[in-house]
Amino acid sequence: MVGKMRYSIMGGLTLAGLLPLVPSARADVSSMARECDQCHGADGVSSESDVPTIAGMSAFVLEDYLLTYRDEARPCPETRYRDGDTDRPATNMCEIADQLAKDEITAISEFYAAKPFVAAAQEFDAGKASAGASIHRRDCEKCHTDNASNPDDDAGIMAGQWMPYLQQVFEDYSSGEREMVEEKMREKFDKLSAEQMDELIHFYGSLQ
Repeated sequence: MVGKMRYSIMGGLTLAGLLPLVPSARADVSSMARECDQCHGADGVSSESDVPTIAGMSAFVLEDYLLTYRDEARPCPETRYRDGDTDRPATNMCEIADQLAKDEITAISEFYAAKPFVAAAQEFDAGKASAGASIHRRDCEKCHTDNASNPDDDAGIMAGQWMPYLQQVFEDYSSGEREMVEEKMREKFDKLSAEQMDELIHFYGSLQ
């Protein structure tokens, strides 16, 4: 459905674990990653169904997400910390990204791009997944190749991503809370029924 564009289907990606840091060209990417992991899991592999796995996505996609948050070009809901000092106040990605220098954004994006994506172990409906596979082949595979698992597409990874997270992303696009810049993607997405969206989500969740 999408190619290299700013608002891909994973445009709702919440890199919520990154703590505010002082911008510096000498930033320690490992230290930044330890903070990211407090929401996104070790090496960016999430164990929380509402938090996406960021490991293995392309550096282009991850950098674009962070720059978009820094520009406040998409909603930034508050999110709690999942590890470390969980008593800290909730944070949001717009505030976090705003405190990052461009070289830090590039460094953290490249760091997670080099990590392996690990599919979430989750339950799914096999019937819905089968129907979703047909929808994907018809409408999505052209840009989200290899069943939406190929980071080289620079369009995010949906295969094996947490289903509750994907459901929220789909709902945000449907409601218009998240902008979809690519017109071809918008045309195809708008033709999907709620049932078909659910089938797509079960298909992506089945790819473990």
